[in-house]
Amino acid sequence: MLLIRIWKVVLSVFSMVILCSSVNAQGLKGVEMLTEAYPPYNFNEGGTLKGIAVDLLIAASHKMEAPIKRDEIKLQPWARAYRKTLEGPNVGLFATTRTDEREDKFKWVGPIAKTRIVVLAKKASGISISSAGDLKSYSVGVIRDDIGEQLIKGLGVPESNIQQASNADSLAKKLDAGRIQLWAYEENVARWFIKTNGFDNEEFSVVHVLKEAELYYAFSKDVDNAVIESLQKGLNQVKAAPGKIGKTLYDDILSDYL
Repeated sequence: MLLIRIWKVVLSVFSMVILCSSVNAQGLKGVEMLTEAYPPYNFNEGGTLKGIAVDLLIAASHKMEAPIKRDEIKLQPWARAYRKTLEGPNVGLFATTRTDEREDKFKWVGPIAKTRIVVLAKKASGISISSAGDLKSYSVGVIRDDIGEQLIKGLGVPESNIQQASNADSLAKKLDAGRIQLWAYEENVARWFIKTNGFDNEEFSVVHVLKEAELYYAFSKDVDNAVIESLQKGLNQVKAAPGKIGKTLYDDILSDYL
């Protein structure tokens, strides 16, 4: 009987090893990876998907020994990709700000980088925000289902004062033209879109900081834990691996965009 029990334990361990090896070999191949135009973290340039979060994901997948290709990542509007990841099955979304409100809705791998969600105004408007309550007096542009919208709503800004959009280009243009008074968005990304639309970033200022947090890869709750753990391990290895320019490979990726 003892030998039979030992043999069952051996078989169980062997099966787990085979299963983990299979998951690691497949890596992210069974997961639909989605992203949006959110430079410098993820964006399309000349038909090629690039950015800090894209390059980091590819490097981490190589450490998993199951590399993902750029053309296997799909670029979609944020609201559509966010809802698809909530519903699953087997969907990953980035770059996603990790918050208490979102914590239990996804599985997480990261962090990718620090992030600062701010409210921008045109300097010529003379708008000054002394407290969060002041935001209720102005029209605020947001991306639908973005962290900026969630934070603005959480502060009690009336729905009638919130203007939703599906892309950041339109909000940069509206803010410059005065069709919205404020824009709630990630600071680096907002300034990227201001610049690429031909506006001068010196004409816009941060009038309120909504949240300082970190960006992560978010996955639908059904994604196998072994995949999550393997990708996290790969990401950690990228952050520890020696770089060619900076101290680490992670620093090299950051230096390409910041």
